Amino acid sequence: MSRNSASAPYAVEMPEDAAWMARALELARAAEGEGEVPVGAVIVHDGQVLAEGANRTITDADPTAHAEVVAIRRAAERVGDWRLIGTTLYVTLEPCAMCAGAIVLARIPRVVFGASDPKAGMGGSLENLLQDDRLNHRCEVLAGVSAEVSSDMLKAFFRARR
Repeated sequence: MSRNSASAPYAVEMPEDAAWMARALELARAAEGEGEVPVGAVIVHDGQVLAEGANRTITDADPTAHAEVVAIRRAAERVGDWRLIGTTLYVTLEPCAMCAGAIVLARIPRVVFGASDPKAGMGGSLENLLQDDRLNHRCEVLAGVSAEVSSDMLKAFFRARR
């Protein structure tokens, strides 16, 4: 095991995970309609949507406006606290380093993602920042929920731009 080995548990799939991921996929499709990379994110607390986000990097001319960060900012504003204790983040693509860092800092305890990202994924593909033992917070991670749909959407998006 590498020094980045994870001790946080991998999450168990829950019955509601597919439904929340379906909502994240809707947000990804909407982002695609705006010319953005199709990634959507939903933050859920106690079975209710706390916040949603989709990629807005082009729209906002902001390299930090990834779906996860947009959703985290909205959730923190809504609850009036930077700690998003008791939430689950659903996102269609494995979080990058920036997003994984924001997730850890926001204390989101559970992350469910669709497609893996072998080039930038920090939820287990390239590295596992979400579960790094050296950090003061680690997340439960469930990978692969609606992965094929998420992956196909991203592949089609990038294929159309070549």
